[in-house]
Amino acid sequence: MHFLLLAAESHSGTSQFLEAFKQNPTFLVLNACCSAVVLTIVIERFWFQFTQYRVNSKEFFAQVKKLVAAGNIDRAIKLCEASDYPILQLVRSGLTHANKGPDEIDAALSEKLSELKPQAEKRVGTLWSLANIATLIGLLGTVSGLILTFSAISDPGLSQADKQRLLSNGIAEAMYNTALGLGIAVFCMIMHILLHTRAKAIQHDLENTMERTFNLLTISQRS
Repeated sequence: MHFLLLAAESHSGTSQFLEAFKQNPTFLVLNACCSAVVLTIVIERFWFQFTQYRVNSKEFFAQVKKLVAAGNIDRAIKLCEASDYPILQLVRSGLTHANKGPDEIDAALSEKLSELKPQAEKRVGTLWSLANIATLIGLLGTVSGLILTFSAISDPGLSQADKQRLLSNGIAEAMYNTALGLGIAVFCMIMHILLHTRAKAIQHDLENTMERTFNLLTISQRS
């Protein structure tokens, strides 16, 4: 019996949502489009961060260090050319200037680092803006639904039953808009925290790799 009641409530909620969508779909559609943009950004950013930065920088640098210590700079460069991962690109930018002075090495590494760091956090900040946009769209849908509802039920030609139906559907429309907007906003904020934290860790790893590469090359020149 309890299951049947839950099923009936679920069906009623779905019917109300469909009725609200038919009555005024504008803001619900706008937030649906907003959610599609959010999902696209989140999936792309997670894919980028976890595929382009899956190299263990410490293990990779240990291999490069052995080759440089043995004087095999060319082999170390070829090792970096095996893939286009950002960590490998950064180390390679230093290795290709290994026969030059510390200033040239530092300049090459800094230039490559300034190119790679923004890529780690690209489009992540957009999620915060989309959270605000989704909230405001939901609020507009709520206000619009309430305005239309109270305008309709003030019509003296409507029966009491019709007024109750319009009021029920209008409040449902307003609440669905609010819920959808807030739901998208909360999702955006959670994803922003996760992606931003991961991006900062990646940038810190790039900076550490740059310092290790610079120290390795300058020390090898003195020895």
